[in-house]
Amino acid sequence: MKALGTVFIVGAGPGNPDLITVRGLTCLREADVVMHDRLIDLHLLEEARPDAEILNVGKQPGEETLQQQHIEWLMIEKARQGKNVCRLKGGDPFVFGRGAEEACALAQAGIPFEIVPGVSSAIAVPAYAGIPVTHRDHAHSFMVIAGSRSHDLRSTQWLAASALVKAGGTVIVLMGLSRLGPIVAQLLSNGCDATTPVALISRGTYLIQDCRTGTLASIEKESEGLKPPAIIVIGEVVSLRNTIQWMELAEKIECE
Repeated sequence: MKALGTVFIVGAGPGNPDLITVRGLTCLREADVVMHDRLIDLHLLEEARPDAEILNVGKQPGEETLQQQHIEWLMIEKARQGKNVCRLKGGDPFVFGRGAEEACALAQAGIPFEIVPGVSSAIAVPAYAGIPVTHRDHAHSFMVIAGSRSHDLRSTQWLAASALVKAGGTVIVLMGLSRLGPIVAQLLSNGCDATTPVALISRGTYLIQDCRTGTLASIEKESEGLKPPAIIVIGEVVSLRNTIQWMELAEKIECE
């Protein structure tokens, strides 16, 4: 009987290919099969073996559940063929990456697997924009929440997000740009101050990143023309960007 292969569920990081971990890069370079999503930087695929099988399994809108089931089936089948699989996912696989679902499917099928954490965009993208998610004088806690379901905005989790903003913490919203209006409206209706600083960051960690800042009252107007994927950061820490926007400063010095 042929020995089973191992599936490595690897976080590729927030976008910039330099931000993948050493362990993640090793798994990518040694894999027989690389299954990647649509959020990774395709330059990372240049690190794969020349003979590796490269499969783009990025999901398209509609039928996401069926597509996810096919991905899990494909990982299992490749491993049963004795192949080592690198499942390369943007960000961290356990932060809105469905990595836990894939790990459960592998465990139920008896397939050996390893989780390789990645640098999460929830923290790295604000950092590249000069925004710390915590600060001794501004925010002692932060929350990461998905903004992709507008009908969930009245949930207890969103009430908790509103409470955290009002208490001076930081809320980071992933996958929420297209629902910015309802998100802002819900936060305001839950008692958040209209002057609360907000940042929108598109193409984070790249030289072409676009960061717009404003307040809960003004950020919708600032968002015009901004392209996804983008991250929303809400809280007083956004005001530190004026001091810490290191990437723009580095570019300025380089150009002089």
